[in-house]
Amino acid sequence: MALSMTHQIGTLAGTPIHAESGSGAGEPSTATVSAAAVWKSPAPSIRCRAQKPDALDALSPPLSPCRSPVLGGIRPDLSVACQAFAAEMEALPQAAVREHKEVAPAAGSREKGSGGVPVFVMMPLDSVTMNNTVNRRKAMNASLQALKSAGVEGIMMDVWWGLVEREPGSYNWGGYAELLEMAKKHGLKVQAVMSFHQCGGNVGDSCSIPLPKWAVEEVDKDPDLAYTDQWGRRNYEYISLGCDTLPVLKGRTPVQCYADFMRAFRDNFQHLLGETIVEIQVGMGPAGELRYPSYPEQNGTWKFPGIGAFQCYDKYMLSSLKAAAEAAGKAEWGHTGPTDAGHYNNWPEDAPFFKKEGGGWNSQYGEFFLSWYSQMLLDHGERILSSAKSVFENTGTKISVKVAGIHWHYGTRSHAPELTAGYYNTRYRDGYLPIAQMLARHGAIFNFTCIEMRDHEQPQDALCAPEKLVKQVALATQKAEVPLAGENALQRYDDYAHEQILRSALLNIDGYPQEDKEMCAFTYLRMNPDLFQADNWRRFVAFVKKMKEGKNLHRCWEQVEREAEHFVHVTQPLVQEAAVALRH
Repeated sequence: MALSMTHQIGTLAGTPIHAESGSGAGEPSTATVSAAAVWKSPAPSIRCRAQKPDALDALSPPLSPCRSPVLGGIRPDLSVACQAFAAEMEALPQAAVREHKEVAPAAGSREKGSGGVPVFVMMPLDSVTMNNTVNRRKAMNASLQALKSAGVEGIMMDVWWGLVEREPGSYNWGGYAELLEMAKKHGLKVQAVMSFHQCGGNVGDSCSIPLPKWAVEEVDKDPDLAYTDQWGRRNYEYISLGCDTLPVLKGRTPVQCYADFMRAFRDNFQHLLGETIVEIQVGMGPAGELRYPSYPEQNGTWKFPGIGAFQCYDKYMLSSLKAAAEAAGKAEWGHTGPTDAGHYNNWPEDAPFFKKEGGGWNSQYGEFFLSWYSQMLLDHGERILSSAKSVFENTGTKISVKVAGIHWHYGTRSHAPELTAGYYNTRYRDGYLPIAQMLARHGAIFNFTCIEMRDHEQPQDALCAPEKLVKQVALATQKAEVPLAGENALQRYDDYAHEQILRSALLNIDGYPQEDKEMCAFTYLRMNPDLFQADNWRRFVAFVKKMKEGKNLHRCWEQVEREAEHFVHVTQPLVQEAAVALRH
Protein backbone atom coordinates (compact mmCIF):
# COMPACT_ATOMS: atom_id res chain seq x y z
CA MET A 1 0.00 0.00 0.00
CA ALA A 2 1.45 3.39 -0.95
CA LEU A 3 2.09 6.07 1.62
CA SER A 4 -0.43 8.90 1.50
CA MET A 5 0.90 12.41 1.04
CA THR A 6 -0.81 13.57 4.22
CA HIS A 7 1.00 11.05 6.34
CA GLN A 8 4.30 11.60 4.62
CA ILE A 9 4.24 15.31 5.28
CA GLY A 10 3.50 14.69 8.94
CA THR A 11 6.21 12.08 9.10
CA LEU A 12 8.79 14.40 7.63
CA ALA A 13 7.80 17.12 10.05
CA GLY A 14 8.22 14.83 13.02
CA THR A 15 4.64 15.77 13.91
CA PRO A 16 2.11 13.41 15.49
CA ILE A 17 -0.91 12.91 13.23
CA HIS A 18 -4.06 11.36 14.59
CA ALA A 19 -6.45 9.67 12.22
CA GLU A 20 -9.56 7.58 12.53
CA SER A 21 -9.24 3.93 11.69
CA GLY A 22 -11.28 2.44 8.92
CA SER A 23 -13.20 0.11 11.23
CA GLY A 24 -16.25 2.31 11.26
CA ALA A 25 -16.53 2.04 15.04
CA GLY A 26 -15.54 5.63 15.52
CA GLU A 27 -12.64 4.78 17.83
CA PRO A 28 -9.54 6.78 16.95
CA SER A 29 -6.44 4.85 16.05
CA THR A 30 -3.27 6.84 16.71
CA ALA A 31 0.07 6.37 15.01
CA THR A 32 2.85 8.75 15.91
CA VAL A 33 5.74 8.95 13.51
CA SER A 34 8.91 10.95 13.92
CA ALA A 35 11.22 11.39 10.98
CA ALA A 36 13.34 14.01 12.68
CA ALA A 37 16.12 11.50 12.39
CA VAL A 38 16.16 12.07 8.66
CA TRP A 39 17.57 15.52 9.29
CA LYS A 40 20.03 14.47 11.99
CA SER A 41 23.69 14.55 11.20
CA PRO A 42 25.18 11.19 10.19
CA ALA A 43 26.86 9.22 12.97
CA PRO A 44 30.08 10.77 14.27
CA SER A 45 32.07 7.88 12.87
CA ILE A 46 31.32 9.02 9.31
CA ARG A 47 34.32 10.82 7.92
CA CYS A 48 34.00 13.69 5.54
CA ARG A 49 36.48 16.09 4.05
CA ALA A 50 36.68 19.41 5.90
CA GLN A 51 35.57 22.22 3.68
CA LYS A 52 35.06 25.93 4.03
CA PRO A 53 31.49 27.15 3.41
CA ASP A 54 32.62 29.41 0.60
CA ALA A 55 34.55 26.75 -1.27
CA LEU A 56 31.69 26.28 -3.68
CA ASP A 57 33.60 25.32 -6.80
CA ALA A 58 35.25 22.44 -4.94
CA LEU A 59 32.01 20.69 -4.05
CA SER A 60 32.18 16.95 -4.46
CA PRO A 61 29.33 15.35 -6.40
CA PRO A 62 26.34 14.27 -4.31
CA LEU A 63 26.44 10.71 -3.10
CA SER A 64 23.97 8.17 -4.43
CA PRO A 65 20.97 7.30 -2.24
CA CYS A 66 21.74 4.70 0.39
CA ARG A 67 20.16 3.03 3.39
CA SER A 68 21.90 4.55 6.37
CA PRO A 69 21.40 3.25 9.94
CA VAL A 70 19.47 6.46 10.61
CA LEU A 71 17.09 5.90 7.74
CA GLY A 72 16.65 2.21 8.45
CA GLY A 73 15.63 3.00 11.99
CA ILE A 74 12.41 4.70 10.94
CA ARG A 75 11.25 2.07 8.43
CA PRO A 76 8.87 0.23 10.83
CA ASP A 77 7.18 3.49 11.74
CA LEU A 78 6.70 4.32 8.10
CA SER A 79 5.14 0.92 7.53
CA VAL A 80 2.66 1.45 10.37
CA ALA A 81 1.85 4.90 9.04
CA CYS A 82 1.30 3.52 5.57
CA GLN A 83 -1.43 1.18 6.81
CA ALA A 84 -3.04 3.82 9.00
CA PHE A 85 -3.28 6.72 6.57
CA ALA A 86 -3.17 5.44 2.99
CA ALA A 87 -6.68 6.62 2.13
CA GLU A 88 -6.28 10.27 3.17
CA MET A 89 -4.70 12.71 0.68
CA GLU A 90 -6.11 16.16 0.95
CA ALA A 91 -5.60 17.91 4.28
CA LEU A 92 -3.41 17.91 7.37
CA PRO A 93 -5.38 18.13 10.65
CA GLN A 94 -5.29 21.67 12.01
CA ALA A 95 -3.61 20.54 15.26
CA ALA A 96 -0.76 19.08 13.26
CA VAL A 97 -0.54 22.22 11.17
CA ARG A 98 -0.21 24.34 14.29
CA GLU A 99 2.60 22.14 15.62
CA HIS A 100 4.29 21.92 12.23
CA LYS A 101 4.12 25.65 11.54
CA GLU A 102 7.48 27.34 11.78
CA VAL A 103 7.71 30.55 13.75
CA ALA A 104 9.97 32.80 11.68
CA PRO A 105 10.20 36.53 11.08
CA ALA A 106 8.97 38.03 7.85
CA ALA A 107 11.32 38.19 4.91
CA GLY A 108 13.71 41.05 5.30
CA SER A 109 13.22 41.32 9.06
CA ARG A 110 15.66 38.71 10.39
CA GLU A 111 18.03 39.84 13.06
CA LYS A 112 21.55 40.74 12.08
CA GLY A 113 23.85 37.76 12.08
CA SER A 114 21.02 35.23 12.48
CA GLY A 115 22.41 33.21 9.59
CA GLY A 116 20.74 31.59 6.64
CA VAL A 117 18.63 32.82 3.75
CA PRO A 118 14.97 31.69 3.63
CA VAL A 119 13.94 30.19 0.28
CA PHE A 120 10.59 30.91 -1.34
CA VAL A 121 9.36 29.22 -4.53
CA MET A 122 7.42 30.96 -7.30
CA MET A 123 4.08 29.42 -8.10
CA PRO A 124 2.97 28.73 -11.70
CA LEU A 125 1.73 31.87 -13.46
CA ASP A 126 -1.66 30.25 -14.01
CA SER A 127 -2.19 29.08 -10.41
CA VAL A 128 -5.58 30.81 -10.49
CA THR A 129 -7.82 30.29 -13.51
CA MET A 130 -9.78 32.85 -15.50
CA ASN A 131 -12.82 31.49 -13.63
CA ASN A 132 -11.26 32.50 -10.29
CA THR A 133 -10.59 28.97 -9.06
CA VAL A 134 -7.36 27.20 -8.10
CA ASN A 135 -5.83 25.51 -11.12
CA ARG A 136 -4.95 21.81 -10.66
CA ARG A 137 -6.08 21.84 -7.03
CA LYS A 138 -4.83 18.38 -6.03
CA ALA A 139 -1.52 18.93 -7.76
CA MET A 140 -1.15 22.24 -5.95
CA ASN A 141 -1.88 20.62 -2.60
CA ALA A 142 0.64 17.83 -3.22
CA SER A 143 3.27 20.27 -4.39
CA LEU A 144 2.89 22.57 -1.40
CA GLN A 145 3.27 19.61 0.93
CA ALA A 146 6.45 18.59 -0.85
CA LEU A 147 7.89 22.12 -0.71
CA LYS A 148 7.17 22.48 3.00
CA SER A 149 8.70 19.10 3.74
CA ALA A 150 11.88 20.20 1.96
CA GLY A 151 12.32 23.13 4.31
CA VAL A 152 11.07 25.84 1.95
CA GLU A 153 10.03 29.00 3.80
CA GLY A 154 7.12 29.87 1.54
CA ILE A 155 5.80 30.64 -1.92
CA MET A 156 5.44 33.63 -4.20
CA MET A 157 2.18 34.08 -6.09
CA ASP A 158 1.11 36.59 -8.74
CA VAL A 159 -2.17 38.30 -7.86
CA TRP A 160 -3.27 39.38 -11.33
CA TRP A 161 -5.09 42.69 -11.76
CA GLY A 162 -6.67 41.30 -14.93
CA LEU A 163 -8.19 38.32 -13.06
CA VAL A 164 -9.42 40.06 -9.94
CA GLU A 165 -10.86 43.42 -11.06
CA ARG A 166 -13.08 42.39 -13.98
CA GLU A 167 -15.25 45.48 -13.44
CA PRO A 168 -13.99 48.83 -12.13
CA GLY A 169 -13.94 48.75 -8.32
CA SER A 170 -15.31 45.19 -8.14
CA TYR A 171 -12.87 42.54 -6.91
CA ASN A 172 -13.17 38.75 -7.06
CA TRP A 173 -10.52 37.10 -4.89
CA GLY A 174 -12.00 33.61 -5.41
CA GLY A 175 -9.04 31.40 -6.29
CA TYR A 176 -6.61 33.48 -4.26
CA ALA A 177 -8.58 33.02 -1.06
CA GLU A 178 -8.42 29.25 -1.51
CA LEU A 179 -4.73 29.28 -2.48
CA LEU A 180 -3.77 31.41 0.50
CA GLU A 181 -5.68 29.15 2.88
CA MET A 182 -3.89 26.19 1.32
CA ALA A 183 -0.54 27.84 1.98
CA LYS A 184 -1.57 28.60 5.56
CA LYS A 185 -2.64 24.99 6.10
CA HIS A 186 0.81 23.78 5.10
CA GLY A 187 2.57 26.39 7.22
CA LEU A 188 4.04 28.23 4.22
CA LYS A 189 4.67 31.97 4.15
CA VAL A 190 3.48 33.95 1.11
CA GLN A 191 5.03 36.71 -0.96
CA ALA A 192 2.04 38.22 -2.78
CA VAL A 193 2.85 40.07 -6.02
CA MET A 194 0.49 42.87 -6.95
CA SER A 195 0.70 42.12 -10.68
CA PHE A 196 -0.53 45.20 -12.52
CA HIS A 197 1.00 44.02 -15.78
CA GLN A 198 -0.06 41.70 -18.56
CA CYS A 199 1.15 38.10 -18.50
CA GLY A 200 2.47 37.18 -21.93
CA GLY A 201 5.28 38.64 -24.02
CA ASN A 202 8.18 38.25 -21.60
CA VAL A 203 10.82 35.63 -20.85
CA GLY A 204 9.18 32.60 -19.22
CA ASP A 205 5.57 33.71 -19.74
CA SER A 206 3.69 30.44 -20.21
CA CYS A 207 0.14 31.77 -20.38
CA SER A 208 -1.78 34.88 -21.36
CA ILE A 209 -3.52 37.11 -18.81
CA PRO A 210 -4.34 40.58 -20.19
CA LEU A 211 -4.98 43.76 -18.26
CA PRO A 212 -8.61 44.23 -17.12
CA LYS A 213 -10.93 44.47 -20.12
CA TRP A 214 -12.25 47.86 -19.02
CA ALA A 215 -8.69 49.23 -18.83
CA VAL A 216 -7.87 47.84 -22.28
CA GLU A 217 -11.00 49.55 -23.63
CA GLU A 218 -9.65 52.88 -22.40
CA VAL A 219 -6.30 52.18 -24.07
CA ASP A 220 -8.14 51.37 -27.30
CA LYS A 221 -9.85 54.76 -27.11
CA ASP A 222 -6.59 56.54 -26.34
CA PRO A 223 -3.59 54.50 -27.60
CA ASP A 224 -1.20 56.97 -25.96
CA LEU A 225 -1.99 55.30 -22.63
CA ALA A 226 0.35 52.54 -23.85
CA TYR A 227 4.12 52.80 -23.90
CA THR A 228 5.25 53.78 -27.41
CA ASP A 229 8.57 53.56 -29.26
CA GLN A 230 9.88 55.96 -31.90
CA TRP A 231 8.32 53.93 -34.71
CA GLY A 232 4.84 54.19 -33.18
CA ARG A 233 4.73 50.60 -31.93
CA ARG A 234 2.46 50.35 -28.87
CA ASN A 235 3.12 48.08 -25.89
CA TYR A 236 0.11 46.87 -23.90
CA GLU A 237 1.96 45.11 -21.06
CA TYR A 238 1.55 47.98 -18.59
CA ILE A 239 -0.09 51.41 -18.58
CA SER A 240 2.42 54.14 -19.50
CA LEU A 241 3.81 55.88 -16.43
CA GLY A 242 3.40 59.14 -18.36
CA CYS A 243 -0.25 59.21 -17.34
CA ASP A 244 0.20 58.03 -13.71
CA THR A 245 -1.58 61.06 -12.28
CA LEU A 246 -4.23 61.61 -14.94
CA PRO A 247 -7.84 60.29 -14.52
CA VAL A 248 -7.70 58.24 -17.72
CA LEU A 249 -9.12 54.93 -16.43
CA LYS A 250 -12.86 55.42 -16.03
CA GLY A 251 -12.30 58.56 -13.95
CA ARG A 252 -9.43 57.21 -11.85
CA THR A 253 -5.70 57.63 -12.32
CA PRO A 254 -3.61 54.46 -12.81
CA VAL A 255 -1.96 55.02 -9.42
CA GLN A 256 -5.42 55.32 -7.81
CA CYS A 257 -6.42 52.02 -9.44
CA TYR A 258 -3.32 50.32 -8.04
CA ALA A 259 -3.92 51.79 -4.58
CA ASP A 260 -7.59 50.74 -4.59
CA PHE A 261 -6.57 47.21 -5.61
CA MET A 262 -4.00 46.94 -2.81
CA ARG A 263 -6.48 48.34 -0.28
CA ALA A 264 -9.10 45.78 -1.32
CA PHE A 265 -6.50 43.01 -1.02
CA ARG A 266 -5.55 44.22 2.46
CA ASP A 267 -9.16 44.43 3.64
CA ASN A 268 -10.04 40.99 2.27
CA PHE A 269 -6.97 39.20 3.67
CA GLN A 270 -6.44 41.19 6.86
CA HIS A 271 -6.50 37.98 8.90
CA LEU A 272 -3.52 36.57 7.01
CA LEU A 273 -1.29 39.64 6.87
CA GLY A 274 1.88 39.44 8.91
CA GLU A 275 1.68 35.71 9.60
CA THR A 276 0.91 33.93 6.34
CA ILE A 277 1.31 36.89 3.95
CA VAL A 278 4.68 38.30 4.96
CA GLU A 279 5.59 40.35 1.89
CA ILE A 280 3.84 42.45 -0.74
CA GLN A 281 5.84 42.85 -3.94
CA VAL A 282 4.41 45.82 -5.82
CA GLY A 283 4.39 45.52 -9.60
CA MET A 284 5.74 48.62 -11.32
CA GLY A 285 6.13 47.68 -14.96
CA PRO A 286 6.41 44.83 -17.46
CA ALA A 287 7.08 41.46 -15.80
CA GLY A 288 6.30 43.26 -12.53
CA GLU A 289 9.68 45.02 -12.66
CA LEU A 290 10.51 48.68 -12.15
CA ARG A 291 11.51 49.38 -15.77
CA TYR A 292 10.27 50.38 -19.20
CA PRO A 293 9.21 47.62 -21.67
CA SER A 294 12.36 48.22 -23.70
CA TYR A 295 12.97 44.60 -24.73
CA PRO A 296 9.60 42.98 -25.57
CA GLU A 297 9.87 39.43 -26.87
CA GLN A 298 6.29 39.30 -28.15
CA ASN A 299 6.04 38.90 -31.93
CA GLY A 300 9.81 38.68 -32.15
CA THR A 301 10.26 42.41 -31.62
CA TRP A 302 13.38 41.92 -29.49
CA LYS A 303 15.86 39.08 -29.20
CA PHE A 304 18.75 38.65 -26.77
CA PRO A 305 21.22 40.42 -26.68
CA GLY A 306 19.72 43.42 -28.47
CA ILE A 307 20.01 46.88 -26.93
CA GLY A 308 16.25 47.50 -26.86
CA ALA A 309 14.56 50.84 -27.53
CA PHE A 310 13.48 53.89 -25.56
CA GLN A 311 9.76 53.96 -24.65
CA CYS A 312 8.94 57.66 -24.37
CA TYR A 313 6.96 58.49 -27.50
CA ASP A 314 3.38 58.51 -26.23
CA LYS A 315 1.95 62.02 -25.97
CA TYR A 316 2.03 62.01 -22.18
CA MET A 317 5.74 61.17 -21.97
CA LEU A 318 6.55 63.66 -24.73
CA SER A 319 4.61 66.35 -22.90
CA SER A 320 6.75 65.77 -19.82
CA LEU A 321 9.93 65.77 -21.93
CA LYS A 322 8.96 69.09 -23.47
CA ALA A 323 8.37 70.67 -20.06
CA ALA A 324 11.72 69.37 -18.76
CA ALA A 325 13.58 70.73 -21.79
CA GLU A 326 12.00 74.14 -21.42
CA ALA A 327 12.86 74.18 -17.72
CA ALA A 328 16.48 73.40 -18.65
CA GLY A 329 16.56 76.25 -21.17
CA LYS A 330 16.90 73.81 -24.07
CA ALA A 331 13.46 73.81 -25.68
CA GLU A 332 14.87 72.20 -28.84
CA TRP A 333 15.59 69.03 -26.85
CA GLY A 334 11.95 68.53 -25.93
CA HIS A 335 10.42 67.52 -29.25
CA THR A 336 11.52 63.87 -29.34
CA GLY A 337 13.81 61.29 -27.83
CA PRO A 338 17.17 60.30 -29.39
CA THR A 339 16.77 59.69 -33.12
CA ASP A 340 20.08 57.82 -33.48
CA ALA A 341 19.62 55.15 -30.79
CA GLY A 342 19.33 52.27 -33.25
CA HIS A 343 16.77 49.45 -33.26
CA TYR A 344 15.75 46.77 -30.76
CA ASN A 345 18.24 44.18 -31.99
CA ASN A 346 21.23 46.43 -32.69
CA TRP A 347 24.41 46.26 -30.64
CA PRO A 348 25.83 49.42 -29.00
CA GLU A 349 28.40 50.13 -31.70
CA ASP A 350 25.66 49.91 -34.37
CA ALA A 351 23.88 52.96 -32.91
CA PRO A 352 25.60 56.38 -32.88
CA PHE A 353 23.93 57.32 -29.59
CA PHE A 354 25.54 54.36 -27.79
CA LYS A 355 29.00 54.30 -29.41
CA LYS A 356 31.87 54.21 -26.94
CA GLU A 357 33.65 57.07 -28.72
CA GLY A 358 31.62 60.22 -29.31
CA GLY A 359 28.28 58.57 -28.47
CA GLY A 360 25.35 60.83 -27.67
CA TRP A 361 24.88 59.10 -24.32
CA ASN A 362 28.01 60.88 -23.05
CA SER A 363 27.06 64.34 -24.37
CA GLN A 364 25.30 67.24 -22.67
CA TYR A 365 22.09 66.28 -24.48
CA GLY A 366 22.52 62.64 -23.51
CA GLU A 367 22.91 63.54 -19.86
CA PHE A 368 19.75 65.66 -20.00
CA PHE A 369 17.65 63.03 -21.72
CA LEU A 370 18.85 60.04 -19.68
CA SER A 371 18.43 61.97 -16.42
CA TRP A 372 14.83 62.84 -17.36
CA TYR A 373 14.02 59.31 -18.60
CA SER A 374 15.40 57.58 -15.49
CA GLN A 375 13.89 60.16 -13.12
CA MET A 376 10.44 59.55 -14.60
CA LEU A 377 10.86 55.89 -13.62
CA LEU A 378 12.01 56.79 -10.11
CA ASP A 379 9.06 59.17 -9.69
CA HIS A 380 6.74 56.37 -10.80
CA GLY A 381 8.22 54.14 -8.11
CA GLU A 382 7.86 56.87 -5.49
CA ARG A 383 4.16 57.37 -6.26
CA ILE A 384 3.23 53.71 -6.07
CA LEU A 385 5.39 52.99 -3.02
CA SER A 386 3.80 55.91 -1.17
CA SER A 387 0.40 54.32 -1.79
CA ALA A 388 1.59 50.83 -0.87
CA LYS A 389 3.21 52.04 2.33
CA SER A 390 0.03 53.83 3.46
CA VAL A 391 -2.10 50.77 2.64
CA PHE A 392 0.04 48.12 4.35
CA GLU A 393 1.41 50.17 7.24
CA ASN A 394 1.08 48.37 10.59
CA THR A 395 0.02 45.09 8.98
CA GLY A 396 3.26 43.24 9.72
CA THR A 397 4.11 42.80 6.04
CA LYS A 398 7.20 43.94 4.17
CA ILE A 399 7.04 45.74 0.82
CA SER A 400 9.42 44.89 -2.01
CA VAL A 401 10.15 46.05 -5.54
CA LYS A 402 11.66 43.95 -8.30
CA VAL A 403 14.48 45.33 -10.45
CA ALA A 404 15.58 43.60 -13.66
CA GLY A 405 19.05 42.08 -14.03
CA ILE A 406 20.04 43.51 -17.42
CA HIS A 407 23.52 42.06 -17.71
CA TRP A 408 24.14 42.04 -21.47
CA HIS A 409 26.52 44.69 -22.86
CA TYR A 410 27.35 45.51 -19.24
CA GLY A 411 31.00 45.52 -20.20
CA THR A 412 30.54 48.42 -22.65
CA ARG A 413 30.89 52.07 -21.69
CA SER A 414 27.29 53.06 -22.42
CA HIS A 415 25.43 50.04 -20.94
CA ALA A 416 22.82 50.57 -23.69
CA PRO A 417 20.25 47.90 -22.65
CA GLU A 418 20.15 49.32 -19.12
CA LEU A 419 19.68 52.85 -20.44
CA THR A 420 16.71 51.96 -22.65
CA ALA A 421 15.12 50.14 -19.68
CA GLY A 422 15.40 53.28 -17.55
CA TYR A 423 18.49 52.48 -15.45
CA TYR A 424 20.94 55.37 -15.95
CA ASN A 425 23.96 53.18 -15.34
CA THR A 426 27.13 53.78 -17.37
CA ARG A 427 30.85 53.35 -16.90
CA TYR A 428 30.85 56.78 -15.25
CA ARG A 429 27.61 56.69 -13.26
CA ASP A 430 25.98 54.33 -10.75
CA GLY A 431 22.37 53.85 -11.85
CA TYR A 432 21.36 51.50 -9.02
CA LEU A 433 22.18 53.68 -6.02
CA PRO A 434 19.31 56.15 -6.80
CA ILE A 435 16.91 53.20 -7.02
CA ALA A 436 18.17 51.77 -3.72
CA GLN A 437 17.88 55.17 -2.04
CA MET A 438 14.32 55.57 -3.31
CA LEU A 439 13.38 52.16 -1.86
CA ALA A 440 15.12 52.98 1.40
CA ARG A 441 12.95 56.09 1.83
CA HIS A 442 9.90 53.84 1.89
CA GLY A 443 11.42 50.96 3.88
CA ALA A 444 11.12 48.62 0.88
CA ILE A 445 13.19 45.59 -0.09
CA PHE A 446 15.34 45.70 -3.26
CA ASN A 447 14.57 42.45 -5.12
CA PHE A 448 17.07 41.66 -7.87
CA THR A 449 17.21 39.02 -10.59
CA CYS A 450 19.95 37.08 -12.47
CA ILE A 451 21.43 35.86 -9.18
CA GLU A 452 22.15 32.41 -10.67
CA MET A 453 24.25 33.55 -13.64
CA ARG A 454 28.01 33.42 -14.06
CA ASP A 455 29.95 35.70 -16.36
CA HIS A 456 31.66 32.89 -18.29
CA GLU A 457 28.34 31.17 -19.07
CA GLN A 458 27.14 34.14 -21.11
CA PRO A 459 28.05 35.16 -24.69
CA GLN A 460 31.45 36.80 -24.37
CA ASP A 461 31.08 38.88 -27.50
CA ALA A 462 28.03 40.60 -25.91
CA LEU A 463 30.19 41.53 -22.89
CA CYS A 464 27.68 40.03 -20.45
CA ALA A 465 28.68 40.38 -16.79
CA PRO A 466 25.90 39.25 -14.42
CA GLU A 467 28.31 38.65 -11.53
CA LYS A 468 29.72 42.15 -11.75
CA LEU A 469 26.19 43.54 -11.98
CA VAL A 470 25.08 41.65 -8.86
CA LYS A 471 28.13 42.97 -7.02
CA GLN A 472 27.31 46.55 -8.06
CA VAL A 473 23.72 46.19 -6.85
CA ALA A 474 24.82 44.60 -3.57
CA LEU A 475 27.18 47.48 -2.86
CA ALA A 476 24.49 50.04 -3.78
CA THR A 477 21.97 48.45 -1.39
CA GLN A 478 24.57 48.36 1.36
CA LYS A 479 25.34 52.04 0.87
CA ALA A 480 21.63 52.92 0.90
CA GLU A 481 21.02 50.59 3.86
CA VAL A 482 18.19 48.78 2.11
CA PRO A 483 17.59 44.99 2.39
CA LEU A 484 18.53 42.96 -0.70
CA ALA A 485 16.59 39.91 -1.89
CA GLY A 486 17.15 37.81 -5.00
CA GLU A 487 15.58 35.69 -7.71
CA ASN A 488 16.96 33.57 -10.52
CA ALA A 489 16.09 34.94 -13.95
CA LEU A 490 15.93 31.60 -15.77
CA GLN A 491 14.82 28.13 -14.71
CA ARG A 492 17.94 26.26 -13.65
CA TYR A 493 18.21 23.00 -11.70
CA ASP A 494 21.93 22.31 -11.93
CA ASP A 495 24.50 22.50 -9.14
CA TYR A 496 26.42 25.28 -10.88
CA ALA A 497 23.40 27.57 -10.71
CA HIS A 498 22.68 26.57 -7.11
CA GLU A 499 26.27 27.25 -6.08
CA GLN A 500 26.20 30.66 -7.73
CA ILE A 501 22.92 31.53 -6.00
CA LEU A 502 24.41 30.47 -2.68
CA ARG A 503 27.51 32.59 -3.21
CA SER A 504 25.43 35.63 -4.21
CA ALA A 505 22.79 35.17 -1.51
CA LEU A 506 25.42 34.93 1.21
CA LEU A 507 27.06 38.00 -0.32
CA ASN A 508 30.37 36.19 -0.70
CA ILE A 509 31.30 38.87 -3.20
CA ASP A 510 34.77 40.29 -3.70
CA GLY A 511 34.96 43.76 -2.22
CA TYR A 512 31.79 43.40 -0.14
CA PRO A 513 32.98 44.60 3.27
CA GLN A 514 30.38 43.24 5.71
CA GLU A 515 30.81 39.50 6.03
CA ASP A 516 27.92 39.12 8.48
CA LYS A 517 25.41 40.34 5.89
CA GLU A 518 23.23 38.07 3.77
CA MET A 519 20.28 38.53 1.45
CA CYS A 520 17.05 38.75 3.40
CA ALA A 521 15.33 36.15 1.16
CA PHE A 522 15.65 34.27 -2.10
CA THR A 523 12.78 33.30 -4.43
CA TYR A 524 13.31 30.25 -6.64
CA LEU A 525 11.97 30.18 -10.20
CA ARG A 526 9.67 28.13 -10.44
CA MET A 527 7.40 25.32 -9.19
CA ASN A 528 6.67 22.97 -12.09
CA PRO A 529 6.97 19.27 -12.96
CA ASP A 530 10.67 19.63 -13.78
CA LEU A 531 11.43 20.71 -10.22
CA PHE A 532 10.04 17.41 -8.93
CA GLN A 533 12.04 15.28 -11.36
CA ALA A 534 14.20 12.97 -9.21
CA ASP A 535 17.65 14.45 -9.86
CA ASN A 536 16.40 18.03 -9.82
CA TRP A 537 14.55 17.46 -6.55
CA ARG A 538 17.61 15.93 -4.91
CA ARG A 539 19.73 18.93 -5.85
CA PHE A 540 16.99 21.37 -4.81
CA VAL A 541 16.62 19.82 -1.33
CA ALA A 542 20.37 20.09 -0.72
CA PHE A 543 20.31 23.67 -2.01
CA VAL A 544 17.54 24.69 0.41
CA LYS A 545 19.44 23.17 3.34
CA LYS A 546 22.63 25.03 2.42
CA MET A 547 20.72 28.31 2.08
CA LYS A 548 19.12 27.83 5.50
CA GLU A 549 22.48 27.02 7.09
CA GLY A 550 23.99 30.18 5.57
CA LYS A 551 27.29 31.47 6.86
CA ASN A 552 26.67 29.68 10.13
CA LEU A 553 27.20 26.34 8.40
CA HIS A 554 29.44 24.37 10.75
CA ARG A 555 29.27 21.02 9.00
CA CYS A 556 30.90 20.09 5.72
CA TRP A 557 29.03 20.22 2.42
CA GLU A 558 29.31 16.47 1.82
CA GLN A 559 27.50 15.85 5.09
CA VAL A 560 24.67 18.19 4.09
CA GLU A 561 24.35 16.42 0.75
CA ARG A 562 24.18 13.01 2.47
CA GLU A 563 21.32 14.23 4.62
CA ALA A 564 19.55 15.51 1.52
CA GLU A 565 19.95 12.09 -0.11
CA HIS A 566 18.35 10.42 2.91
CA PHE A 567 15.48 12.87 2.85
CA VAL A 568 14.87 12.50 -0.88
CA HIS A 569 14.76 8.72 -0.50
CA VAL A 570 11.94 9.00 2.06
CA THR A 571 9.97 11.63 0.15
CA GLN A 572 10.18 9.96 -3.25
CA PRO A 573 6.52 8.79 -3.41
CA LEU A 574 5.25 12.24 -2.37
CA VAL A 575 7.40 14.03 -4.92
CA GLN A 576 6.50 11.60 -7.70
CA GLU A 577 2.81 12.19 -7.05
CA ALA A 578 3.33 15.97 -7.11
CA ALA A 579 5.19 15.77 -10.42
CA VAL A 580 2.58 13.55 -12.06
CA ALA A 581 -0.29 15.70 -10.81
CA LEU A 582 1.29 18.90 -12.12
CA ARG A 583 1.78 17.39 -15.59
CA HIS A 584 -1.90 16.61 -15.77
